[in-house]
Amino acid sequence: MKVLIADDHAVVRRGLKETINESFPKTTFGEVETAQEAIESVRRQDWDVVILDISMPGKSGLDILDDLKRLRPKVPVLFLSMHPEEQYAKRALKAGAAGYLTKESVPEELKTAVKRVLGGGRYVSATLAEKLAYDLTRGTDAPVHELLSDREFQVLRMVASGKTIKQIAGEISLSVKTVSTYRSRILEKTGLKTTAELIRYALQSQLVD
Repeated sequence: MKVLIADDHAVVRRGLKETINESFPKTTFGEVETAQEAIESVRRQDWDVVILDISMPGKSGLDILDDLKRLRPKVPVLFLSMHPEEQYAKRALKAGAAGYLTKESVPEELKTAVKRVLGGGRYVSATLAEKLAYDLTRGTDAPVHELLSDREFQVLRMVASGKTIKQIAGEISLSVKTVSTYRSRILEKTGLKTTAELIRYALQSQLVD
């Protein structure tokens, strides 16, 4: 089995490798520290599983999921995040991720998740599965950021991390005018008035580090 681990912390990568090796002792690992390196590695080589951290330098794991799926439509991507699963898991799964784990997950949960996605299934924790079921019965009472498109959500996170409209435009290869339009849509959909309010909302909702 070949597993690519994309995480900017060496200690996390080492722990993941040790845990996976306990169930899959003949695993070959690849390691990258940034989203761009993950894209290049997936472009060069076919992996059985990609374990992707959401928060990395530059683009996030969520930002590049579409790129990875275009390059290797069949490779399962398992997200690992320090963020509470209710903040990102639904969006990640909707975007095509095979599973979602928090970094607080116990090792046995990681082993179960890898086995599940290798078999073509999806993995969410029992807690998240219960919450998803509850949300279905509750109706539309959801956080306002869930109303945003993936691109709007990406721009929200980048604005909230302190980047200027010009910086965001350069990073995601869009015009300044287009990014400004996305910002306006975000304000309209969330009912917020200023960039400062957007930043405050994103921090309170744990959408950025």
